[in-house]
Amino acid sequence: MHAHGIGAGLPSGFEGRIFKRQGNGIEVTNAVAQFATFGLPEEVGDFGGGAVQLMGNNDIFAVLFEYGAESIGTRLFAHQGMPRELATADFQPQVLRRGITGQAGTQWFFTESGRPFTFYAVIGSHARRSVLVPRVNQLLAGLTVEPAPAPAGSGAPWN
Repeated sequence: MHAHGIGAGLPSGFEGRIFKRQGNGIEVTNAVAQFATFGLPEEVGDFGGGAVQLMGNNDIFAVLFEYGAESIGTRLFAHQGMPRELATADFQPQVLRRGITGQAGTQWFFTESGRPFTFYAVIGSHARRSVLVPRVNQLLAGLTVEPAPAPAGSGAPWN
């Protein structure tokens, strides 16, 4: 799958979608890519609200969320390159945006291809992280990010 300069070669058992939220004409919307090993509901918050509650012990939810151009060069996005191999120790229950008993998560801020992102992932069972984290790494291995095209005539790097 490919959209908005993000590509995803999904491992077996994953589904996903890449989209931009509809803007209100004032705010700029950026790419959001969501992936899961379970059926994603139609309405899901950018970071999994409405989906992570449906996860079983063997499930994974992950999001690649793009931030605005104003984030480029900031300390939070100083790391260059998407993480490609996470360790089991990178997944902790206290990282979760919504603490659900048994689950664990990780979050990484970085710049890839001149674009600022966070990668946020939730695994259904902290106790099963030795089995689930390699699956997250398979997902990461298939993700690509292209540089954002400049809008016609603007000279700006973002669309």
